[in-house]
Amino acid sequence: MRKGIRHEPPEEHTDESWLLPYSDLMTLLLALFIVLYSVSSLNTSKLTELSKAFRTAFSNGFSIFDKSTILDTGAVQDKADERKRQNNNAKTKSELQQQEQKNLENLKQQLDKYIKQNGLTSELDTQLNRSQLLITIRDQALFPSGSAAIRPDSRKLAVAIGQMMQQYPGYEILVTGHTDNQPISTTEFPSNWELSSKRAINFMKVLLENKAFDPKLFSATGYGEYRPVAANDNQTNRAKNRRVEVSILRKYTTGVVEGQASDGTTKQPPDTVIVK
Repeated sequence: MRKGIRHEPPEEHTDESWLLPYSDLMTLLLALFIVLYSVSSLNTSKLTELSKAFRTAFSNGFSIFDKSTILDTGAVQDKADERKRQNNNAKTKSELQQQEQKNLENLKQQLDKYIKQNGLTSELDTQLNRSQLLITIRDQALFPSGSAAIRPDSRKLAVAIGQMMQQYPGYEILVTGHTDNQPISTTEFPSNWELSSKRAINFMKVLLENKAFDPKLFSATGYGEYRPVAANDNQTNRAKNRRVEVSILRKYTTGVVEGQASDGTTKQPPDTVIVK
């Protein structure tokens, strides 16, 4: 009797079609977590836009990376933050300008009071404008004619000015010397350049004897006869031009500086506010 041939049952193949949607799901979840991590510092409005983008992506089949709403919202928020910072900076600068104006006005009042009490109205003058507080001292109040040596009895004037200035530290101080147009020619001073420079330096040195001042903020220069405040046409005007000026420079200026008239005399520009 012939034996029957035994057939092996056909090999069954597992249906793996489910792997495709599963891998897509895993990819989407991974992308979701990456996006959530990247936007963890976003504000509420950005998260709201992100949520809308996800809903659109899952309902319409678009990728969330095709949505520019989130980026646009972020740009708008960044601009708003920048405007806020600029407004805060402007407010801070305005407050500092107001405080500086108050400080310089107070110092001017103290100087004017000292000038009046000591009968120095013909020898000292103060002006407050948009760039500086300017203290003008006539040369006869400080120096003998043709000399840069401060009179011993005039040193107390420089000391008193320094004591009032030290109450408002941190300002840059410029000391300048000026002469009239009468020439000078001596061994010590070959020209008015040397005389005006030496007078400015000597006055600055007296100020710096006050240890409350920082020498790094001080400078001195001489302009000779080349920056007059009056025409050198008579004795009175020439006396006005012989002077030492102490400029307390503002930290917060409006860019307004002094100009010069056609005849070479110094003048204030039309928009400069002067407090006398």
